[in-house]
Amino acid sequence: MAVVSCDDPKFGARLIPVDEALQRLSEQVKSVTEAEWVSVSDSLLRVLAEPVFSTINVPPLANSSMDGYALRAADLITEPTKSFRVSQRIPAGSVGEYLEVRTVARIFTGAPLPDGADAVVMQEVCTVHEVDSEVSITISGTVKVGENVRDAGEDIRENDEILSVGHRLAPQDLGLLASVGVTKVKVFKKLRVAVFFTGDELREPGEPLGVGQIYNSNRFTLVAMLQRMGCEVINLGIVTDTLEGTIEALSQAASQADLVMTSGGVSVGEEDHVKAAVESLGQLDLWSISIKPGKPLAFGQINSAGRSVPFLGMPGNPVSVFATTCILGRPFIQAMQGMPFKCIQGFKVPAAFDLNYTVRRQEYLRVRLQHDDVGGLALQSFPNQSSGVLTSASWGDGFAIAREGSAVKKGDILEYLPFSFFDL
Repeated sequence: MAVVSCDDPKFGARLIPVDEALQRLSEQVKSVTEAEWVSVSDSLLRVLAEPVFSTINVPPLANSSMDGYALRAADLITEPTKSFRVSQRIPAGSVGEYLEVRTVARIFTGAPLPDGADAVVMQEVCTVHEVDSEVSITISGTVKVGENVRDAGEDIRENDEILSVGHRLAPQDLGLLASVGVTKVKVFKKLRVAVFFTGDELREPGEPLGVGQIYNSNRFTLVAMLQRMGCEVINLGIVTDTLEGTIEALSQAASQADLVMTSGGVSVGEEDHVKAAVESLGQLDLWSISIKPGKPLAFGQINSAGRSVPFLGMPGNPVSVFATTCILGRPFIQAMQGMPFKCIQGFKVPAAFDLNYTVRRQEYLRVRLQHDDVGGLALQSFPNQSSGVLTSASWGDGFAIAREGSAVKKGDILEYLPFSFFDL
């Protein structure tokens, strides 16, 4: 994709294209290095600080993949009647005896294959006969060597690396660790993120609203997203719209966290003090991104107690916080946690809507995937794409990217990023 930059006279500076902003963020990552051992049961969403190797084969022995009868495949070819005596019964958790020639073993899913057997025939193609307490079967059809058999080490072999450094542990990973008998894993310590929210108009839910006041919805959105990413959140609450108060809050946040994030106060109004406060404590590396919603996103460094703490200043509008945290904040935060800096890649879907304007900044439209009139998939757009309309994010199931300079028409192919791709 060609990178297109644009200038905004209102901001008096070049707006940084999204791709360039992501590249510059990736170059500023300083990952956490401290690690700790935790039990597998407590390791969900933690990031591995060292690889995990298996000390066993999984499965440990060749076993049956279904309920049926274990046999020698060659016996089925040489026995014209295809009738065999059942010489033993092997449930899961038991080990059978050596299989006599021209006999079969009744076997159940997961049970080890007895020595001498090399295949399992499913019970559905067998007819069972019982005469004077002796059980035999007649088999219809054929079976090949290895059929319905899971080989020893088919899933994992001893000394295999099963999970690598930088891997965030998902529920299935915990099962994988348990399958090789691992009880503890070494993980990076949780990323500590200090957050606060600027605005004299903000009130917490449960408090009465005065004239011109609003509830602090951004706290709940941002904190929940950080928790979903496995961060330890230090919530410093609401900060008054003064330069002194903002400087004090930033200094306090940097003294106890690996990353400082704010919402609001990063625009160009007289009551927006974050930019000046960050510059007084360190430096501002990014400000004003060519993205909609979320143009006034800021990134910089805060100097505290001899160390430099990264700062992400998110916009104040509710959808802007959500969108910029997904697109720009998430890959940076994950890289700080010890994972690769990785941006979400979507897939192509036609639009079922028109935009009645030419896109000036890369726009992340809230959309919903739906079936069109002929049974295909298309993207429906929420009618109001304002950055203050948080219902658009709850209604939608993903973003559609409208590139700078484009004029979207119904049927145009857009990149669709499902919210589920962001673990939301």
